[in-house]
Amino acid sequence: MIPRAIKRLFHQASICDQSYRFMLKHGPADEVVAIDCETTGLNVRTDDIISIAAVKIRGNRILASERFERVVRPETNIRADAIKIHRLRQVDVEHEAPIRKLLPDFLHFVGGRPLVGYYVDFDVAMLDKHILPFIGIELPNRRIEISSLYYERKYGDAPPNISVDLSFSAILGDLEIPPLPQHEAFNDALMSAMMYVMRYDNIRDQRNLDHAAGRRHRRSRPDPAQHSLALCHSLARRLDRYFR
Repeated sequence: MIPRAIKRLFHQASICDQSYRFMLKHGPADEVVAIDCETTGLNVRTDDIISIAAVKIRGNRILASERFERVVRPETNIRADAIKIHRLRQVDVEHEAPIRKLLPDFLHFVGGRPLVGYYVDFDVAMLDKHILPFIGIELPNRRIEISSLYYERKYGDAPPNISVDLSFSAILGDLEIPPLPQHEAFNDALMSAMMYVMRYDNIRDQRNLDHAAGRRHRRSRPDPAQHSLALCHSLARRLDRYFR
């Protein structure tokens, strides 16, 4: 008779192997995953995750029904200043599962898709603390940084002395995305997804405008006022079809 402890080891090894294969398998070419983590603090070495969320994006559509959202029991106490931000107390998480119990589901959900986020390197670093000992590698997924995408779009051709604001609220306001309550993992992941989709559509709209101008044999760039109006109309349409 196989001892129960050995059975658990075999089961854990099987879970690790499945998670490892999911991470190395490429996801659909047009899909990415927006992620966000709330933590006990901002020190990757000493702080830990208390909630994690992810939502899939296919092309320019946010798949709100395909979401991952969990509250986690951290391995360190929640700081008082962190409680003021995300409003989760120690008593709120003490009966939740530790992250090692949730990693298989999270890794299966994400697969090999690129990860979208606002300062996503921090979220990935917090996750890698647990993923590395679990499957032996860190997250290999390509990362798409929202603030970098926004910087390229907003400030790419700007003069060198211009004031740059890459705060989350500034990006939301400039892209005219309705703000949700921040510092809740799913809300932040969802707003990051909206930022990504907005850029995706802006690139497509610009290409359509350029293509239309080419068909009319225009040698000059589109009139700025007409271009802005077209983008405003496009924005209104997009807000109606963000979610399936």
